[in-house]
Amino acid sequence: MRIIGQFSRRGFTLIEVMVAMAILIVVVGAIYSTWAGIVKASKVGLDAATAAQRERMAIRVVEDALASAQLFVANPKYYSFQGENGTAAELAFTARLPRAFPRSGKFGNFDMRQVRFSVESGGGYQKQLVLRQNPILMELDEDEKMHPVVLSADVKKFQFEFWDSTANDWTDTWLLTNQLPKMVRVSLQLNYAGTRHENTSQMITRVVALPTAGVQPTWQMPSVQGGSPANGNPPPVKLPQVK
Repeated sequence: MRIIGQFSRRGFTLIEVMVAMAILIVVVGAIYSTWAGIVKASKVGLDAATAAQRERMAIRVVEDALASAQLFVANPKYYSFQGENGTAAELAFTARLPRAFPRSGKFGNFDMRQVRFSVESGGGYQKQLVLRQNPILMELDEDEKMHPVVLSADVKKFQFEFWDSTANDWTDTWLLTNQLPKMVRVSLQLNYAGTRHENTSQMITRVVALPTAGVQPTWQMPSVQGGSPANGNPPPVKLPQVK
């Protein structure tokens, strides 16, 4: 009976405790590493999905504006079509914009506006795609200059190509500012933060068909009936030029 009592009072040795602690640390470390990997992978997936959604939204705004582009040949100052590629890419033209277009509520009934898409420096080393707009007979106000609509941040590439009917091919320059290209191909690509370095989203490209010709000066001078001369044709009455 005395021997059994001596064995029953015996505890764990220091070596056994240290081995058990080591095993526990290894198990906890493995669980944490697995959890951290799942969290990082989930963040990368969410960042990629967010970047893709921003791309689709931004490119849709550009599409809507291009599809509404207008050009009156007699007023090149207000209706010119300009595009410049590069690190500070810029696309500017006049369009009759829909009510659902960003900031349409600010401009009320002035649906004919000049729009300008440009890539500018944002916070840090980031580039962002911004939109500025103003009614064609008004200058940019301070709010548009200082606080444009930021369509997308972390822009890696924003470029456009124009269909050259003469060469029957795409070109990245458009020198005929008093004409509308038949088609414009717009591409947008964003950066998003990855686990160890910057990753890029898949480039989105859209082809937008524009009106094939600008409004000619003679079309801006409509005639109305002002009498009935002998030949039965009413004399034309010139109205003020439409701007």
